[in-house]
Amino acid sequence: MILHRYFAYRFALTFGGVLGIFIVMLTLLDLIDQLRSFSSDATFQEVLSLTLLSAPQGLYRMLPLMMILTTIALFLGLARTSELVVTRAAGRSALRALLAPLAVAMLIGVLGVAVFNPIVAATSKEYDRRADDLRGVASVLRISSDGFWLRQGSAERQSVIRAVATNVDGTQLRGVTFITFEDGPVRRIEAARATLVDGAWELEDVKLWPLGDTPNPEAAAETHARFSIPSTLTPDQIRDSFGTPSSIAIWDLPGFIDRLETAGFAARRHLMWFHSELAQPLFLMAMVLIGAGFTMRHQRGGRTGLMVLFAILLSFGLYFLRNFTAVLGENGQLPVALAAWAPPFVGIGLSLGLLLHLEDG
Repeated sequence: MILHRYFAYRFALTFGGVLGIFIVMLTLLDLIDQLRSFSSDATFQEVLSLTLLSAPQGLYRMLPLMMILTTIALFLGLARTSELVVTRAAGRSALRALLAPLAVAMLIGVLGVAVFNPIVAATSKEYDRRADDLRGVASVLRISSDGFWLRQGSAERQSVIRAVATNVDGTQLRGVTFITFEDGPVRRIEAARATLVDGAWELEDVKLWPLGDTPNPEAAAETHARFSIPSTLTPDQIRDSFGTPSSIAIWDLPGFIDRLETAGFAARRHLMWFHSELAQPLFLMAMVLIGAGFTMRHQRGGRTGLMVLFAILLSFGLYFLRNFTAVLGENGQLPVALAAWAPPFVGIGLSLGLLLHLEDG
């Protein structure tokens, strides 16, 4: 147990050093990028706050890279001081020596998903809100338990749209209500269906109530088989208003997916992200095993650089495989569970095979 605690301590200490380097590096690079993007729209304090809000998301995405670099740095250091030689001489196999680093990697992954993921979601959402305010852009869509809501209009007149259900891109609505505002509500429209076509909502089975100064809106109500309302919305605007799945905390994601599916939207993208997050601890463990497979040996001469290069290339290959299967899962070409969980298990299987071959021949 003393040896396991020692390896765990060294791994955690090395990870802390790598994390600190990445925090400084990513913050400085992101600050430069934010200054370029908002130099004419924001003060330096606003740009700095945007940078601090954006940094957690960048760090979270870099977690697999930090894990492989931590593993390489740890085992190169242990090999350089011959601690691995002493460990093997004491009767410890490579796989047993890996138990502590794997446990720490699993713990980091679990804490990352359970704790850091909601922090990243909150900071990403706040970053998007502030950035949209500086650009003068506002979200037009919100999903709730009683349907979903759209907003459209100009500086003179705004309309709020509520629908019970919709198609996958939000351009065909069912059970829809339009409420138009100027200084106050001026008109209410209910329709069985509404379709966004060429810059206008085409409504069917319509009932219209004039509000404003009308003493009895029901008496003045009108019915129409068809009715057209001009719109400034486009299908791309509606789709973009969903935001990214990473802006939703892992604890809130199942409920959000249920609301999306109830409203009629496709939720495969969010479901893929949810499974990928659950598989993150295993993916980090695969990174540890890959790094250990190439560096957990006594280093001789110039082969060290070659082994490090192989470890980094293989880890990038696994990272690419995870992103590729995620795209296939989002497009429906692979089952979501298979697309999310296969890459970590592939990485663990390959690296374990390499370690067993190096240990036992």
